[in-house]
Amino acid sequence: MATSTSVPPADGPQDAPADAPGGPGSGGSKDTRQRRRNLFHRLDVGAAPYTFIAPFFVIFAAFSFYPLLYTSWISLHDVELATMDVMVWQGLQNYTELLQDERFWNAVANTATIGVISAVPQLLMALGLAHLLNYRMRGSAFFRVAALTPYATSVGAAALVFTMLFERDFGMINWFLSLFGFDNVDWESQKWPAQFAISSIVIWRWTGYNALLYLAAMQAIPKDRYEAAAIDGATRWQQFRTVTIPGIRPTIVFTIVLSTIGSTQLFGEPLIFGQGPNGITGGVNNQYQTLGLLLYEEGWKNYQMGRAATVAWTMFLLLILVFVAQRLIKRLMASRQAAARPGPAAPPPASASSSSLSSSSS
Repeated sequence: MATSTSVPPADGPQDAPADAPGGPGSGGSKDTRQRRRNLFHRLDVGAAPYTFIAPFFVIFAAFSFYPLLYTSWISLHDVELATMDVMVWQGLQNYTELLQDERFWNAVANTATIGVISAVPQLLMALGLAHLLNYRMRGSAFFRVAALTPYATSVGAAALVFTMLFERDFGMINWFLSLFGFDNVDWESQKWPAQFAISSIVIWRWTGYNALLYLAAMQAIPKDRYEAAAIDGATRWQQFRTVTIPGIRPTIVFTIVLSTIGSTQLFGEPLIFGQGPNGITGGVNNQYQTLGLLLYEEGWKNYQMGRAATVAWTMFLLLILVFVAQRLIKRLMASRQAAARPGPAAPPPASASSSSLSSSSS
């Protein structure tokens, strides 16, 4: 039986491949793979957070930042709704004309009064309601859900119901007032009754929402503070003033900011309350026209998109001025409180201390 023997090639044994284990290039390939792993790790650690938050910024840039810049650009032109592609440069003329328009100042005054009439009672009622819900009582979960129900109701449904309640001839409010001998009030045609009626819609919708915000803040206050106040003999009212209010002060500031922004953007309630063309103009005599209604009238009734954009940017600038003024007032009050706060007691003079030592030694 013949046996085969391997004969080495004439040029001697071949070298191992560079990428084979133990070959001369294996160390370089390992370094390359390690560098790739380090690069992927750095990308994962450094870029992953930006990848996760990128959708928010993309949506914000598309639907908020770009419209903001485009609106500012439109406000500097004469643009009509039917021909948005035709723009005539006007510079700041739209702003100067708006500041000279009586309707604008009337809308600013109406927005401020309706905002105060609706925000102040709303926040006070929400604070009291949250204080009651903070105590243990039967059915507390039901009352918390019931407090949030008006917020879940659409503005259209709420405004329609309140419009029927405040109807002049057949409304329930006038029927109730007639029991006490009052005549029927024309809630829609008169300035202050109309503003009170619109404010009641806002109060009904937002009181429960703010109450739940206050309740969440109250439940975060440590219980030992109330126990210490009770040991010191503080009543429930004193505990509310000295413990609860300071503990939820940031939440109160937050709700004030939200109420200010919401009052400036008030639109749906007065529009539906006017029942038709009068809702756009805020009544026959613009007695309850807000800045939001003025913006809508300029853009979609008068077809002047440049003036509508000017109103929108003026609303934005007014909000900035309000918040700057609020910050300045807060700093001024803080500086006054710091100045009125008594400082550390001064040490007694050297002569007095030495005389006391000599008298004690004698």
